[in-house]
Amino acid sequence: MHHFISFEGGDGCGKSTQLQQTAAWLRQQGQQVLETKQPGGTGLGLEIRRLLLSGEFPPVSECELFMFLADRAQHVKEVIQPALKQGQWVLCDRYSDSTLAYQLAARGLDCGVNLRPMLAFAEMGCVPKQTFWLDVSIETALLRIKKRQQKGEKNNHFDDETMTFHQRVHQAFESIYIENTTRVVRLDASQPIEVIQQQIRQSIIC
Repeated sequence: MHHFISFEGGDGCGKSTQLQQTAAWLRQQGQQVLETKQPGGTGLGLEIRRLLLSGEFPPVSECELFMFLADRAQHVKEVIQPALKQGQWVLCDRYSDSTLAYQLAARGLDCGVNLRPMLAFAEMGCVPKQTFWLDVSIETALLRIKKRQQKGEKNNHFDDETMTFHQRVHQAFESIYIENTTRVVRLDASQPIEVIQQQIRQSIIC
């Protein structure tokens, strides 16, 4: 049995914090845990992440999709598959659901072309057993992004997108949840951090 969990949601939802706290809790239970993220979970992935998020050379939407898929293929083969074979828990900050939400839905690449087989090809059979979707209103998320900016954190390429773009992302995550209720656990991310963490611990499938 593999323990592959992804954490998903729009920008500013708090998924990275919840992933770190979940990993710490699992380690307290004596589990071996790998924390990783997409894009950027490998050396090559870090370069792809820098190119994607810096805005220095903005890719067209089609190119952006291929860059995310390239990162995923490298990440799966180099990091995720070996960790799962060793019996580790793998906790991943974003995975294919983000590609569905951001590139296929929000960028409008899923119109008239079935690109999902490409996503499956990049996954190479590695599908999360469980996904935690941290659902928060776009208004709250944008406020959090603004607070991060005030603390000196630089906005990335996706933070600067329009409200309409973020609405399409949110609608896409909602559709993914409806289609995958056995895999995706929806969490109200407007709750206090400790409340959300408790819900995750109660929901994790061991």
